[in-house]
Amino acid sequence: MREFFMKTMKMLALAAVLFGATTAANAATAFLATDDFVGISFWLISMGMLAATAFFFMEQANVSSQWRKSVNVAGLVTGIAFIHYMYMRAVWIETGDTPTVYRYIDWLITVPLQLVEFYLILSAVRKVDTNIFWRILIGSLVMLIGGYLGEAGFINATLGFIIGMAGWIYILYEIFSGEAGKVAAKSGNKSLVTAFGALRMIVTVGWAIYPLGYIFGYLTGGIDGNALNVIYNLADFVNKIAFGLIIWSCAVSNSSGARRA
Repeated sequence: MREFFMKTMKMLALAAVLFGATTAANAATAFLATDDFVGISFWLISMGMLAATAFFFMEQANVSSQWRKSVNVAGLVTGIAFIHYMYMRAVWIETGDTPTVYRYIDWLITVPLQLVEFYLILSAVRKVDTNIFWRILIGSLVMLIGGYLGEAGFINATLGFIIGMAGWIYILYEIFSGEAGKVAAKSGNKSLVTAFGALRMIVTVGWAIYPLGYIFGYLTGGIDGNALNVIYNLADFVNKIAFGLIIWSCAVSNSSGARRA
């Protein structure tokens, strides 16, 4: 049964790669200029997300059952981001613009999934209160919805920024000083504590790029749209793929220890 499951997941990973290749071929009608650094960054990020998706879905069969959900979610995050980045790349090449709504559609799906990973990796090693899941999820939605409403002009931009920051600060509290942070510290699992700390740094330092982009791109206009697109693209590349790799590494470490035991 396990062998059948592994083969099935590897076939799904291959299907994802083939889908990506087909999508890229269909998008080839829109040519990428050699000096279009924004378009090049969209292309590189798209291919990186596709490769990461195939990797995570193939590797989930090589970790213990309690860790598969976490690794699968990491694959979902990069897979969803890949599809969105292909669309954003096509829109950029055709129009020279990337409407805010495209990024927020991606973030509204992938960011909550990433934050839920904190709950999933904790629950892989011990019983965890489901309220942690809901608090982190709600915090992520407040952060994203506030930011979107402000950037899209539905509410005052400064008010949207304040709401978004409140959601982000609450998330940081939960994973550092709140119940999630305390459970991780008391888990007694060295690889989990290390991974949890690394993920917290991504959410703290890596995600700081987004409110900075909001400030300089929308509130003050101190940075042009092209530079902002490249910065956001590179930030997503690191924040999504590195996030998943940390979880995968923790899953492999714990699975290896379980097999030796």
